[in-house]
Amino acid sequence: MNSRQRFLEIMRHGTPDRPPLFGEGIRSEVFEVWKQYGLRTEKDLARKFAYDRREEILLDLDPHPELDRWPTTMAELDRLRASLDSDDPVRLPEKWSKRLRAFQERDYPLLLRVHEGLFLTLGVGGWDRFEEVMVLLTDAPDFVKALMNMHGEFAARLTDRILQDVTVDAVVFSEPIGGNDGSLVSPKMHQEFVLESLKPLMAVIAKHDIETLILRTYANTRVILPGAVEYGINCLWACEVEPNAMDYLDIRREFGSDLGLIAGIDLDILLGDKEAIRREVERVVPPLLEQGGYIPLLDGRVREYIPYENYQFYRELLEKMCSSEVGCLKLIVQPR
Repeated sequence: MNSRQRFLEIMRHGTPDRPPLFGEGIRSEVFEVWKQYGLRTEKDLARKFAYDRREEILLDLDPHPELDRWPTTMAELDRLRASLDSDDPVRLPEKWSKRLRAFQERDYPLLLRVHEGLFLTLGVGGWDRFEEVMVLLTDAPDFVKALMNMHGEFAARLTDRILQDVTVDAVVFSEPIGGNDGSLVSPKMHQEFVLESLKPLMAVIAKHDIETLILRTYANTRVILPGAVEYGINCLWACEVEPNAMDYLDIRREFGSDLGLIAGIDLDILLGDKEAIRREVERVVPPLLEQGGYIPLLDGRVREYIPYENYQFYRELLEKMCSSEVGCLKLIVQPR
């Protein structure tokens, strides 16, 4: 099977030859540390480990032209609306015609990021706007809803435009809304401001028969998961998590196997010794693979402080657990 077939089969709770083995993403500065092992680029890593390719299309959801100041009142929304033209050629990804030809013959999963979450949609790029938005959420909720709804309709039009050209295997809703202590807004606020605004997008996604809807969250966003699942999200990709709050085994017990899962392996375990790495990978990966609908992966990009020997041990262990030679659900574990 190829990478695309494996992804689709896993998300449909089928029986692929093995789960996809995606790459975590390696920061460029990591290779300055790892070059002593002959590793200077991700291509060097690909010669050592099995990586299933994936690609993601990022929609350009920013105002054009860029706003000198984000609106704070209803009267200012027309200025934002004028900057959200879904027919603007600049919205198309770079070299779009050439990429479309490649997509037609692809053997890897293609994901489309369709929404950037509450704060980025509201223009938060620094502390001043964040403080302004937090005030607006409580003092001017109708304004926030109007802005989010306007942007949701714009995102739906742009998504429909892209999906008329290419078939994707999943859509991604990004939501960087949490800290280690939890979500920065309540579940009720997230439902009213974000999830309600996604209704036009959800209609477009249903129109194009896309089966997998991924919520990619950061840190501790456990409290918003029930609402997101109720609105149609059927896969979680939690990044840079607080391990206890976002433990995938607990999440699977709560939501069942209908909620697909990507990642779930704490990046920080690679700072420990090999036995600690083994214990954590064996704790998380086998039971989730057995239940289905799971793609094992670290929950963040590898940083320069991660020892290469530990990363190598982790990838080799993961490959053995997902070996096609024994099938997806039969696991090889190294002897202790």
